[in-house]
Amino acid sequence: MQKNAGESGQRNPSAGIESTGLKNLGHVYYNLVEAELYERSLRRGEASLTAHGALCAKTGQHTGRSAQDKYIVCDDATESQIWWDNNKALSRDHFDALHADFLAHAEGKDLFVQDLIGGADEANALPSRVITEFAWHSLFIRNLLIRPDRDALEDFVPKLTIIDLPSFKADPERHGCRSETIIAADLMRGIVLIGGTSYAGEMKKSVFTVLNYLLPERGVMPMHCSANQGPDGDTAVFFGLSGTGKTTLSADPARTLIGDDEHGWGEDGVFNFEGGCYAKTIRLSEEAEPEIFATTRRFGTVLENVILDENRVPDFDDGSLTENTRCAYPLHFIPNASATGKATKPSNIVMLTADAFGVLPPIAKLTPAQAMYHFLSGYTAKVAGTEKGVTEPEATFSTCFGAPFMPRHPSVYGNLLRDLIARENVDCWLVNTGWTGGAYGTGSRMPIKATRTLLTAALDGSLNQAEFRRDPNFGILAPVAVPGVDSSILDPRSTWADKQAYDEQARRLVDMFTGNFEKFESHVESDVLGAAPGMLEAAE
Repeated sequence: MQKNAGESGQRNPSAGIESTGLKNLGHVYYNLVEAELYERSLRRGEASLTAHGALCAKTGQHTGRSAQDKYIVCDDATESQIWWDNNKALSRDHFDALHADFLAHAEGKDLFVQDLIGGADEANALPSRVITEFAWHSLFIRNLLIRPDRDALEDFVPKLTIIDLPSFKADPERHGCRSETIIAADLMRGIVLIGGTSYAGEMKKSVFTVLNYLLPERGVMPMHCSANQGPDGDTAVFFGLSGTGKTTLSADPARTLIGDDEHGWGEDGVFNFEGGCYAKTIRLSEEAEPEIFATTRRFGTVLENVILDENRVPDFDDGSLTENTRCAYPLHFIPNASATGKATKPSNIVMLTADAFGVLPPIAKLTPAQAMYHFLSGYTAKVAGTEKGVTEPEATFSTCFGAPFMPRHPSVYGNLLRDLIARENVDCWLVNTGWTGGAYGTGSRMPIKATRTLLTAALDGSLNQAEFRRDPNFGILAPVAVPGVDSSILDPRSTWADKQAYDEQARRLVDMFTGNFEKFESHVESDVLGAAPGMLEAAE
């Protein structure tokens, strides 16, 4: 075997890159720190430096996840375990051919290696080696996952290996895929291959997907959610898809941030999968989101597809490349972030939805059965730019508020959540961060100040003392009045100029819910079926 051209950095002497099958490489850089990765990415022309010291990179044609190009190897071990209605299967032969071609394609290239951890709970942690073609990708994933102490690198042994080569182009005929872009996971061997896309988010979501497969067998609930903790130790988790407000609403200066996107809930409480945040920056302002805005002006932050003006100052209002502009930064850049990534068991669960129909109230209380119903339904709107081809919000149902990352059947996660809610007596809330006063195109986005006020009241317990009305369409309990909030927005029907149009829109949304839930009816108990929305007499 030929040796690589050279290597530098710190690693386990017994676990070099050759253990992955990669050989005949250029220079291999192990676990470079931020300044070194800046130097490499700038020297190689991969990124630009902003006026405030952040690194700014562009991802080319892929400015969001390539959900249709993601595959899981189907073999004897996974065939009965994977939710194949939602996940694309790749044969063992096709994956082996792809893997061999990845190794061949990497020959002669300089590569960057980061040895990191997925999961702040030591008993459920996933040591992950991420090998990238781009230096800025290495900085991105170093920001997003948990960084071991430098001394721990000497003994680091990965259980998951991700190889990310944007310059690799898959061959649909040879590799059994759809296009030149591919994200392929071999869950049994702990290998993920990413090719044909420079969008860095594919790496972090691959770690999430693998943990979503592994943890339920241990009785641990993996969650696509943000989490924070109040000064009295009360923990809240926020379920929601990209663009619904998980990052924004969990970054509350009065509460400790546990994490903004991916967590587990086990015997010892809630724990972050990540060591950083991946926040949307489109129309980001210092006034509305000061904590996140401040991270964009720090050395070490990676900006993705953000336009810089002539002075290299980010223009967060410019969505000419994509509405899915992002910043990736380590968790400690948020002043009130948890140092441990761990918290107590949740007291409140918040399910966030961006209701593009303008039907749902801004906040409502859910029974445990309703919580499971809405968790399995996962209603929201796909936000422009989050996935390739989505140019404006459109209504969708994404079960468990994260279907693209759920390898197992939704009932596995739904039953786990239901049992945990019942056991821990958790308060559950549905929060609409979408539209009010009409559907998308007619109404306006829910005021974030109102959402924050309602959430604060829910989390501090004061909202439980409010007077509630039963929503005539969904049967959920919405408050009638809350201090500091215009009472008119609490009843969505009252915000519509045309009440009949609201009733018709509500009827359509109810029909969408019931039609979508048919596939789960044989997997849930009668109380959950009874939590389905139904049209009651619309209030005059």
